[in-house]
Amino acid sequence: MEVPCVRVPLENGETTRRELADADLIADDYEITVDDGSLYVPVTDPAAVSDEFELVTRSVDERDTQTTPAELLGFDPTYERLGEAVLLDEDDRDRAREISDALFQSDLPVETVLNKASKVKGETRVRDWDLLAGEDTEVVHREYGSEFLLDLAEVYFSPRLATERHRVAEQVTAGERTFDMFAGVGPFVIPFAKRGAECVGVDINPDAIEYLRENARRNGVANRVTAICDDVEAAASDYEDWADRIVMNLPHSADEFIDAAVTIAGDECVVHYYDIQHEDDPFGPGERVIRRAAEPAYDVTVETRHVVRSYAPHELNVCLDVRLDRPTAPRN
Repeated sequence: MEVPCVRVPLENGETTRRELADADLIADDYEITVDDGSLYVPVTDPAAVSDEFELVTRSVDERDTQTTPAELLGFDPTYERLGEAVLLDEDDRDRAREISDALFQSDLPVETVLNKASKVKGETRVRDWDLLAGEDTEVVHREYGSEFLLDLAEVYFSPRLATERHRVAEQVTAGERTFDMFAGVGPFVIPFAKRGAECVGVDINPDAIEYLRENARRNGVANRVTAICDDVEAAASDYEDWADRIVMNLPHSADEFIDAAVTIAGDECVVHYYDIQHEDDPFGPGERVIRRAAEPAYDVTVETRHVVRSYAPHELNVCLDVRLDRPTAPRN
């Protein structure tokens, strides 16, 4: 069967396989193939594969020994993987239980099955879950070589943004001072710290901050991570003129915190500003908000206008990578 694959030289095969596995991108239904000095790793979502890898389409064998949920159900269920937890979004509880049973009878590595029981809600952006199988809602997620412990009932986390987080992390250099204004359990902070940055992560959710501290310890970067439980507008004054890089991943309301970001920004700072806007003008509103807040104190340059994903019909989740350069005094 013709499927999308990452092609790498055989000598880089194991490193690539591990990286794709950490991002939960390997298509388990198909065999990894060796041909003419190259390794072909089937992937589940080509759009989520980092640009550093070569994508091809080729014929690979299906795994005969693996029983899939689709084979047991007679239809192909829709779900997300988060470590060994499976996340469903089914309105029909009986259908959700049927899928849960099939997942456990299949050959997939599954310990927990959760069905979404509410929309994301409240200041901490958490949702209710229906625990269909497993002991609790705490899971371990691995992403591009980092490990995250989190409780889905207590914190917000989206596995769909793994590729975007990796894109940003690859821009970070050792010695940078980075500030994540809505840090959660650390999916930006931890990889930044692993690249040698000094990191501050702020979140108003105390559970998220506890997991951030634990994840910093798990990944061996606790000495480079400061985790603060507070409203970021209150915390901003303690880090005035401090940051070389700021992450603003609160796309529905990042504009409300742009003044705090400008306070935190140092003389030269890159801001990763996330937004959700109509497809007719996905980048304009965010750029105008940043310019109104930062100019004339800073020269503002939009370095990248990047579509992260489709969010809803005619709406896009986007990121603006914006450089702020203060034309006058050096950093204190």
